[in-house]
Amino acid sequence: MSRPFRKTFLGNLLIIILICIGLYWLFFASLGWITGHGEEVKVPDLKGKNLAEAVALLEKAGFEIDIDSTYVPEEKPMAILDQQPEGGTTVKSGRTIFLTINKQSPLSIPMPNLVNMSYRSAEMLLKSNKLLLGDTTMRPDMARGAVLVQMFNGKEIAPGQPIPQGSKIDLVIGDGLGNKEINVPDLTGMTYPEAIAVLSGSNLQYTASFEGPITDTTTAVVYLQQPEAINEMNEPNKVPEGDNVDIHIKQSMD
Repeated sequence: MSRPFRKTFLGNLLIIILICIGLYWLFFASLGWITGHGEEVKVPDLKGKNLAEAVALLEKAGFEIDIDSTYVPEEKPMAILDQQPEGGTTVKSGRTIFLTINKQSPLSIPMPNLVNMSYRSAEMLLKSNKLLLGDTTMRPDMARGAVLVQMFNGKEIAPGQPIPQGSKIDLVIGDGLGNKEINVPDLTGMTYPEAIAVLSGSNLQYTASFEGPITDTTTAVVYLQQPEAINEMNEPNKVPEGDNVDIHIKQSMD
């Protein structure tokens, strides 16, 4: 008596093949559902938004979030600076959105040395260090267009001194030596601060030499200057604007 076909080897093989075909079809038929095929959403434009607002929007849309940070002085703290993918891009739900935010607090960096650089080079170096260009003033000097002094909060700042990123740096720039001649002021007997103020107001540079024990520079006095205020013809000495005057200082005229 012959066995039913389904119980034969060929019958069992055929059943196995049919089961495999069914599973194969079922897998590919459900692949779109498994991978979220067809469930695409548009990425919101987040640039400029606050981090909390951006996170709320992304989580509501079902996105994953990856956050990095940097510092840009001109932007608000915790603002979105960049995003990938870009806003308006259509992607699958659940995609990771990469955000770059502006740090809450700036880092401190060593103040770069801008002195003797050209104005343009100094401006670029400030920008690369995430520092801002503040006020610029011109001063007669033979180094036309070069940085003579770098200042922070009204005071000269030395290279290497720690300073927060985003700080404004003021620059004094050489304006060249003009053809204008001015009378050399008579500084003899003035205190050191008074002499400096007069020279600065006259657009003259100075070199100071301190002699003897100096206990207080605010009361130390100028006892000698070169060039002198009066020449050998008993007439006012004239020098080009921006020229240098040597002043010799001691604690008192005694």
